[in-house]
Amino acid sequence: MTAQCDVTARAAAGKRLSVFERYLTVWVALCIVAGIGLGQVFPGVFQAIGRLEVAQVNLPVGILIWVMIIPMLMKIDFGALHQVRSHWKGIGVTLFVNWAVKPFSMALLSWLLIRGVFAPWLPAEQLDSYVAGLILLAAAPCTAMVFVWSRLCDGDPYFTLSQVALNDTIMIVAFAPIVALLLGLSAIVVPWDTLLTSVVLYIVIPVALAQAWRWLLLKRGQERFDATLTILGQASIVALLATLVLLFAFQGKAIIEQPLVIAILAVPILIQVFFNSGLAYGLNRLVGEKHSVAGPSALIGASNFFELAVAAAISLFGFESGAALATVVGVLIEVPVMLLVVRMVNASKGWYEGDRTAT
Repeated sequence: MTAQCDVTARAAAGKRLSVFERYLTVWVALCIVAGIGLGQVFPGVFQAIGRLEVAQVNLPVGILIWVMIIPMLMKIDFGALHQVRSHWKGIGVTLFVNWAVKPFSMALLSWLLIRGVFAPWLPAEQLDSYVAGLILLAAAPCTAMVFVWSRLCDGDPYFTLSQVALNDTIMIVAFAPIVALLLGLSAIVVPWDTLLTSVVLYIVIPVALAQAWRWLLLKRGQERFDATLTILGQASIVALLATLVLLFAFQGKAIIEQPLVIAILAVPILIQVFFNSGLAYGLNRLVGEKHSVAGPSALIGASNFFELAVAAAISLFGFESGAALATVVGVLIEVPVMLLVVRMVNASKGWYEGDRTAT
């Protein structure tokens, strides 16, 4: 019940994005400039950071990813899973799009576009790595930002909470097999031990720590929980920006030599966002779900848990890989694209609710 009150309060708090959320693309762009510049001026420093590894896990990035992920996971109440029965049709659409369509559609798009249409304009030695990064991005459904998108389209807060909790539960067991399957079909060799290590480090352990911390804080009262989450949220922002600076410090040379790479990598991501959000939105209307359910269902299928994707890409392929760059492009375009999808969902409400009987 505490989680329900928390989500309801957030929904009632207004539709305004925070300064960070609204200008995320600007901050990412500044990190690109700062990272590229620092990487060229202090290459030795960043090379030393890149060598701080244990079992193929970069320690500075591992810490930063935890600081990013744990505050987001603390917002999730897995006790809300029982609510899936209230809107089982919408949940069914969400799961179908997120797990049966989204990763596979991205794999198909990356094969067609990265290895095909755009291959002449990309470095040949990075093509497989770009494909891998796009697959990693699509295999991780959104966790935190979907609450923001849902609020902006008057989404049902209880449905949003339950679909996120269920997606996170499934992600613990499904992320590694789906990634391994699609990378295998892409003829990209990924060591299972490294992939499983990434899942344990960036999903299992953070989920356990976040839920334990959440429980302890809520025992001390909702105000204590909210205050702590506000502080952790600010630390999460700093960690995200620091990670991006590190990534672009390593990617600077490649970006300078191939400035069109980021624009090209954005193409399959954009197509995937509009395809999957449109599919989920239309399927929810077909099965008779309310607009307040269709909105968040479409939005979670369009956005990604990019923090996990970035961490897994670095662990599997390294800082300087095309995979790491591809996942960061997802961060770059996240806010403006998702705001456009929100606008489309809101603008089409009349069409959605017309000539049908809502259940």
